[in-house]
Amino acid sequence: MDLTIALILLQDGLLNGAIYGLLGLALVLVFVVTRVIFIPQGEFVTFGALTLAFLANGKVPGTAYLLVGMGGLVCLVQAVAAWRARHWQGYGRTLLWALVLPLCLLALAPWVAGPQVPLFAQVAFALALVIPMGPMVYRLVYQPVEQASVLVLLIISVAVHFALTGLGLLFFGAEGWRTPALVEGTVQLGPVTWTAQTFAVLGLYAVLIVGLWLFFGRTLYGRALRATAVNRRGARLVGISTRVAGSLTFTLAAAIGALSGMLIAAITTIYYDTGFLIGLKGFVAAIFGGLVSYPVTALGALFVGILEAFSSFWASPFKEAIVFTLIIPVLLWRSFGSVHLDEED
Repeated sequence: MDLTIALILLQDGLLNGAIYGLLGLALVLVFVVTRVIFIPQGEFVTFGALTLAFLANGKVPGTAYLLVGMGGLVCLVQAVAAWRARHWQGYGRTLLWALVLPLCLLALAPWVAGPQVPLFAQVAFALALVIPMGPMVYRLVYQPVEQASVLVLLIISVAVHFALTGLGLLFFGAEGWRTPALVEGTVQLGPVTWTAQTFAVLGLYAVLIVGLWLFFGRTLYGRALRATAVNRRGARLVGISTRVAGSLTFTLAAAIGALSGMLIAAITTIYYDTGFLIGLKGFVAAIFGGLVSYPVTALGALFVGILEAFSSFWASPFKEAIVFTLIIPVLLWRSFGSVHLDEED
């Protein structure tokens, strides 16, 4: 290995680490607010990437139909709950975002698909298709069991992962897809040529970290999420709705996952099940932060990406094993300083 190869590997490691960091931050966000270890986070990566790929190739993505179906189920479940409680206030808002919006997006999809439409317009439309799936998944799956233990929520997350993977195969097929680069061009730094896409990913990574810091520190909703993360029972006692907090959290997680998928789809071929492995590596990064610390998760993600890049050079067949084995010493290290607390303490 010489300096040029090391810099190339460092570029790949930073790029992959930034993507893992985005997913790791989303996993930490979901866990601290809802206690859900959100294994299906990787599926939003897949849905975001493949939705954009279909639009760029002139096809109506399957997520347009999936969103309508999920929205219809949300409306049905919410109608049953409203009928049992004899309380219909707010149901019109549910119809608007869960059914009317998906139907409008489905009607617009043929007009947005195709190479004649600007790529950034397709990115925005793809985000509009994928992001509402986050709160829909929360309403259909997690809200009815929000008081369950962490173990039960983890088992449910595994089931949701397999369900979304199957739906991905159904709506997108087994063929792999790529998208055009969101940012064209290259930058020469010493002996290595860095792509503009790499700087776009790293820039978004930094913007997201700063954005989360501002959101949690300066906004009312962010402070409500922090309160819910610290003590769910106390948050309910002061009037903070944990259900609204959960829905908002899943919305942010879906947005981060979908945007991450669009960033990497120009670099690697995305299949219907690609997001699972990427999401697991984001989970490794979240383990570094103990599923609670955003800065440590961000740094851990960069370390995971760099370790994976250099492992692919020295021990390519074992790079995945090396990355996932990293969980063991991290958990051992964290176990020495852990203090057992009840979930509501």
